[in-house]
Amino acid sequence: METLMLDSRCFPIDFIAWERAIAHLERGKERQHVRVVSEYADQVVRSVSRTIAVPAVLQLVPGFQRDGRFTDRVQRRTRQVRFSRRNILARDGGACQYCGQPVSRGLTFDHVIPRAQGGLTTWENIVAACMPCNQRKGGRTPAQAGMKLLSVPKKPEHSGHFLGFFEEGMPEEWRPWLPARPSRDVRATRLYWNGTLRR
Repeated sequence: METLMLDSRCFPIDFIAWERAIAHLERGKERQHVRVVSEYADQVVRSVSRTIAVPAVLQLVPGFQRDGRFTDRVQRRTRQVRFSRRNILARDGGACQYCGQPVSRGLTFDHVIPRAQGGLTTWENIVAACMPCNQRKGGRTPAQAGMKLLSVPKKPEHSGHFLGFFEEGMPEEWRPWLPARPSRDVRATRLYWNGTLRR
């Protein structure tokens, strides 16, 4: 069982194990850095002295820093951004990096320098692309295909917004916070979007 994490603006950013969610709540009593948005109706954790409802959705909230100053920014540990389709799409703003059109349907990922020409599967060589642009470019570089990249791909310093879709089998408590899946395409599954890309 997992808990959906929202940032301070209520954008979904992560799934965490329920154990971590409860640990956040316990630390939150002192630091006041999380707020319970909703709980699972039928899931509780019992100890000798109390019963805790398992949180379905938590929100990170602004609060006091260790030196006592108040901040409106959420203090989070920085962690390495996973090299995944979800994070590439977040970095690229959900748009094809050749024509600029949103790519919720017909989404592909393009090697800027094709693998056939020695291109690697790295942050600096993968971009989101719509199917027509990817097919037009083919096994050529953008220069060879007469196409121009809208931005230079690079590794992000921190992950963008979580771009997951609400899927069958997910808890109903998550539905208000996750968009509906645009198609029944198997690539929209969590494993596809969250999985680390092989280099």
